Amino acid sequence: MTAFDQQPSACRCEWGEAAATGLAPADVIIVVDVLSFMTCVDVAVARGAAILPHPWIDPHPWQAPEAIAFAHAHQAELASKRRHGRYSLAPESFLDAPEGLRCVLPSPNGAQVTLAAARTGAAVFGGSLRNARAVAEAAQRLGNTFNVIPAGERWPDGSLRPALEDWLGAGAILRWLPGGRSPEAEAAVAAFEHPRAHLSEVLARCGSGRELHERGQDRDKAIAGELDVSTCVPRFDGVAFVA
Repeated sequence: MTAFDQQPSACRCEWGEAAATGLAPADVIIVVDVLSFMTCVDVAVARGAAILPHPWIDPHPWQAPEAIAFAHAHQAELASKRRHGRYSLAPESFLDAPEGLRCVLPSPNGAQVTLAAARTGAAVFGGSLRNARAVAEAAQRLGNTFNVIPAGERWPDGSLRPALEDWLGAGAILRWLPGGRSPEAEAAVAAFEHPRAHLSEVLARCGSGRELHERGQDRDKAIAGELDVSTCVPRFDGVAFVA
């Protein structure tokens, strides 16, 4: 136990990959990456596809020999850079994903946190604004302690950049979870409750939203900002997120 593990509370919240082991052990870990990994997961898994998370290998994760070999070993398609292939970290690319698709999706945030979380032995779910309530309700059926981990983004030097959209997503999930909340979890819920009536506007104005706008990816932002429109509960089975 450490001063930072939030162990006295049933519902906990902390940032990034290190939180997978930094928080006290939990029955369920929910990884949140709103823009865009877990939104891709929700859209794809809801259509009967499976998303296989893979570490981000610079400088070209889509062409990394390790990712290519992993996709081949699991009879899956390897995602591409945005706008360079059928599937990518753009949620829009999975809107027409066929049932049975298996897609390896590298990510520097959501995928990395998922793999770290899986090593703890807890049940691991993929959470977003789209499926916040559904994931929280499913988590309650599996246990009594919950670690909700907003994945965050990266600064150019590779350090963690806390991302508002993931903080909001964490709060949207935590508000449905039973049991006492840590102060960090309470803060995430409060952060969500304030702008919940105008989430689209907040996502448009935050740093990650502005970045997507500059890239011409406003539709992905709109898809990610739809609150509780999905009943899909993506669960990581050790290889892939599946329904």
